[in-house]
Amino acid sequence: MAENTVKKIATRESYGNSLKELAEEFPNLVVLDADLAAATKTGIFRKAYPDRHIDCGIAESNMMGVAAGLSLVGKIPFVSSFAMFAAGRAFEQVRNSIGYPHLNVKIGATHGGISVGEDGATHQCCEDFALMRVVPGMVVMSPADDIEAKAMVKAAYEYEGPVYMRFGRLAVPVINDNPDYKFEMGKGIVLREGKDVTIVANGLCVAASLEAAEKLAADGIEAKVINIHTIKPLDEDLIVAAAKETGKVVTVEEHSIIGGLGGAVCECLAEKAPVPVKRIGVNDRFGESGPAVALLEKYGLDGEGIYKQVKEFV
Repeated sequence: MAENTVKKIATRESYGNSLKELAEEFPNLVVLDADLAAATKTGIFRKAYPDRHIDCGIAESNMMGVAAGLSLVGKIPFVSSFAMFAAGRAFEQVRNSIGYPHLNVKIGATHGGISVGEDGATHQCCEDFALMRVVPGMVVMSPADDIEAKAMVKAAYEYEGPVYMRFGRLAVPVINDNPDYKFEMGKGIVLREGKDVTIVANGLCVAASLEAAEKLAADGIEAKVINIHTIKPLDEDLIVAAAKETGKVVTVEEHSIIGGLGGAVCECLAEKAPVPVKRIGVNDRFGESGPAVALLEKYGLDGEGIYKQVKEFV
């Protein structure tokens, strides 16, 4: 398929559309936002169900408390803001008011990672996986595309307990448009077989990793590519099996290489199948303002950048 014909959709759009679709079926679903409905795309839900959408204003910590209370009276709240504020500013309320009592609250955070683009470093949250992963009992997920994002939102609704989902601002290629696609929380998906190295990715880095694998194949390097949409609970069995099969693992994420997917995979392999691991991501630094695509290229998170780093590692 030619590059310019690939269908691209931002996963924040998928999130807004999913909420609207689920609301038709489930009257107990409510949505909370912090004055960002147009950007998080919960505005799509608000247009259809204005009486079930609560704008809490720019008061994210309070919003988490409101969501906690709603969950105790039979509602299933989806709470939305940018990742920086949902996971960062409101961390204490997420931990104590949602995580500690293990309440049925779903956090739908948008604008994660450097692909936020021009908004710059203050809004490019590259720490949210780490922050949310450390909260006991919290499920942490990041979808690769539109199809996965929609399936993820439905799975989050059906799951009993707190969930954190990260959605993106940048339109990304649809890669899961095959009839065999099945989303299962906590289960990774092998997208490409290979014997020389395993690439483990999530979010928009999945499509880029598949592109990198194509380039590696042209050089005679067969890379196995795994989509780990659920960072916690991690599919340890799949990762350990892949590590034993290929002997080398590369993690790719639009997040700090500390504490996120790379950290989770390294913790797992250090205990169960020690092999050399290369973590590709944001290298312990802040982001910067610029066009999203240019930033991904600069930070080595596009197909070419991943290809070069994997080739050097292998």
